[in-house]
Amino acid sequence: MISGIVKNGRATVNIIFRLTNKPDFSIEFVINTGFTEFLSLPPAAVTLLGFPFVYEMYANLADNSNVILPVHQGNIIWNGEEREVNVLATGRLPLLGTALLDEHELVIQFIDGGLVTIDDF
Repeated sequence: MISGIVKNGRATVNIIFRLTNKPDFSIEFVINTGFTEFLSLPPAAVTLLGFPFVYEMYANLADNSNVILPVHQGNIIWNGEEREVNVLATGRLPLLGTALLDEHELVIQFIDGGLVTIDDF
C-alpha cells in the first residue's frame, strides 16, 4: 500500500525513484485523475535527474490545446517493487496519473491532513 496526505486540497503521495549508482530518493506527487499517463515532472527536474529520452507524444490539454511533449523513462519503487515508467517533461508540479492507478484502489479523505491510500485490488 502507498499512503500520503491531502495538502491544500490536493491528494499527495511520495514516490521513490531509483537511479543507477545513486541512493534512492523520493518526490512528492499530486494525484491527478484527469491525467491519463504515469508521471509528469517539470522539464528542469527531468534534465537534472538524467532520465533518458524515449519519444515525443501528442497531448490534448484541459483547455483543448494540443502540444507535443517529450517522454522519458524513470525507475520507481511502486508497492515495494521496482518499475520502469514513462515520465512526461511538462508542467510546474509533479503529477501522478491514472496509468499508475490501473488495477488499484484510490481512497482520499478530502480534508487537509486527510489520508490518501493506493492499494492493490
